[in-house]
Amino acid sequence: MRSVPGRLANVLLSPSPTSMRRIALAGVVANAGIVMTGAGVRLSESGLGCPDWPRCTATSIVAGGDTGDPLIHRWVEFGNRLVTLAIFVVAVLVFVAAWRYREQGTRRRDVMWLASLQPAGIVAQAALGGIVVLTKLDPVWVSIHFLLSMALVAAAVALYVHCGEGRGPTRLLVPREIRLGAFGTVGVLGLMLAAGTVVTGTGPLAGAGDIPRFHLPLGGATQFHADIGWLLGGLVIALVVGLRLVGAPRRAVRLSWLLLALIGAQGAIGYAQYFSGLPAGLVWVHVCDSVVIWVTALLLLFALRDRGAVIPAATQSQAGTTGARAADGTPAAVAPGAPLPQDARLR
Repeated sequence: MRSVPGRLANVLLSPSPTSMRRIALAGVVANAGIVMTGAGVRLSESGLGCPDWPRCTATSIVAGGDTGDPLIHRWVEFGNRLVTLAIFVVAVLVFVAAWRYREQGTRRRDVMWLASLQPAGIVAQAALGGIVVLTKLDPVWVSIHFLLSMALVAAAVALYVHCGEGRGPTRLLVPREIRLGAFGTVGVLGLMLAAGTVVTGTGPLAGAGDIPRFHLPLGGATQFHADIGWLLGGLVIALVVGLRLVGAPRRAVRLSWLLLALIGAQGAIGYAQYFSGLPAGLVWVHVCDSVVIWVTALLLLFALRDRGAVIPAATQSQAGTTGARAADGTPAAVAPGAPLPQDARLR
């Protein structure tokens, strides 16, 4: 009987389509998690708890010594660095699994390249984190740091989706205008995320003391952010109606309703935090909800097209045993881009 480490190594080095998708999902959770912990560092005013980089202080790697900042701030910042290290390990494991993953005996290049973005992106994030610390939380670098994190979440979501679909040509499941509307929704959402970093970098939560800030009127920056939110809500309502009218796949319709509910909750949280004086805990909930909204919007966008199903391992093995192949080298039992029977699809 194989040991637990042996089974885990086998899953990692010889991943099936199902296990590869689960590994990719771990990457999504890890990348979303680091955004939430990073927001906790910012909102607890712990960004300079470790005033040096890559050490915590000039004389200590860990959160020790006396820097003039409360000890809890040093441990919050140092803890976030440890979380980043753990997520880097997850990213490397995702890449190893993607490198070893085979479908029909060949490597999935789309899966491999999307997986490679995760460890590379986290290394870039670590460097940006160092710049943020060394520039004493300059709001421009803090904004870039956050937006790169959201880009990595998008790459992780794309990897998760690609691991659950085949390599056939892309087939739209809704009219092109509907999909363009979904692209527009994601674009406006990205703009709203960027505007949110400007609001934070302008207001009191940018940090205590002489922390640099954007020299903008807080009321104006907040109003601009809210206006984008109203535009986003209108686009999502139109998208929900459009998907219902064109008979879109049920999964896409469910995701659109979920997206609308999340944005409605986000709006309520946003106004509540503004009129209650921006309590850090409520702002943290606002940031976490924005991550969930971002993931949901991306999943909805991918749900509007189809690239066929992943060929199950049993089918691959049978094709390899019989050796029957079509003229283009594809196993004769499965035509390129053709969907498999319903019970053979990976869900």
